[in-house]
Amino acid sequence: MNYKDVNDFKIALLPGDGIGPEVLDASLAVLAGIEQNLTSIHFQFEEFSVGAKEFLVSGDPLPTSVFNRFPEFHAILLGAMGLPGVCWPSGVEMTPQLDIRERLDLYCGLRPIYLLHSEDSPLRNMPAGSIDLLLVRESTEGLFSSRKNVQDMKSDLVEDRMRITRRGSERIIRAAFQQAMHRRKHVTLIDKANVLPSMAYFRSIFNDISLEFPEVVADAIYIDAAALYLLQKPNVFDVLLAENMFGDILSDLAAGLVGGMGMAPSADLGDKYAVFQPSHGSAPDIAGQGIANPIAMILSAAMMLEWLGHQECRKGASLIRAGIRKIFADPRARTRDMGGELSTMEMANEVLGAINSLHTAGVSQ
Repeated sequence: MNYKDVNDFKIALLPGDGIGPEVLDASLAVLAGIEQNLTSIHFQFEEFSVGAKEFLVSGDPLPTSVFNRFPEFHAILLGAMGLPGVCWPSGVEMTPQLDIRERLDLYCGLRPIYLLHSEDSPLRNMPAGSIDLLLVRESTEGLFSSRKNVQDMKSDLVEDRMRITRRGSERIIRAAFQQAMHRRKHVTLIDKANVLPSMAYFRSIFNDISLEFPEVVADAIYIDAAALYLLQKPNVFDVLLAENMFGDILSDLAAGLVGGMGMAPSADLGDKYAVFQPSHGSAPDIAGQGIANPIAMILSAAMMLEWLGHQECRKGASLIRAGIRKIFADPRARTRDMGGELSTMEMANEVLGAINSLHTAGVSQ
């Protein structure tokens, strides 16, 4: 999106469940710092109750009155949603974040993975920056398409179907190639085309569309090999393209290579709307303790600024990323999930301090 002529941005806030409100508050503190440093842009925030807690109050995890307000906003920031035990009668947990993706047609899931310090990776001899990949996940169909089917749990047979459409395939494949054009110009399709006809279909469309981007190297590997290569040689990947379920699994695996889910931001983009959230869940076991890692949420806010497209917003995104890289150069500056002692807000304040220092010095990269 490009709101180059907009200076006041309306952002919908969905704190959600568990640690969601805590990490969202940390990101808002950072955005306040960006607004203070870059005085030509302003943010108006409005908070809405969506998620498992909202279901316990109203009986609906995504009230229609809330959903109908979303088109009023330039973007949505989401903390985390879902709580164990708060489920539909089928036993499936409530996932209004998936409903939002599907109803707003947010088909393009972006999951950037970047190693900030060698000590944050479980892999040996991986220097900072050596893992730098982008997982592009189709977010509206695939195997997730069966998630709302009502099944008889006493039946002798239950089936989930994978849905791959030509329209859905073409738009996510083009999105992956367009992302690669701004990176290192390499796209790898992750599929199971040797076994599943739906994946062979997806690959055939991928091969056709790759011809539209002659500058980009295009290849394909099977999902099982991708899991192996991510552990053996993650540095060979640039853009990874995957179906919904495969993308969901690989994004967690890839996050583990750079410090865990607290380091994994994400964006779900459509042609009109966008949601930005950390890839992690609600982590109710640590909720309320002030120890959650806010970096994934803060980096998701940076992705939002980049997507908004205003020159100053993009400068703000660069400041956030540069500030985080400056902090993480010191392996002691970590939250507890990464072996450190910083609280959620202490980490946010470290980011703020780095941003202020960089802005004063005139550094944004």
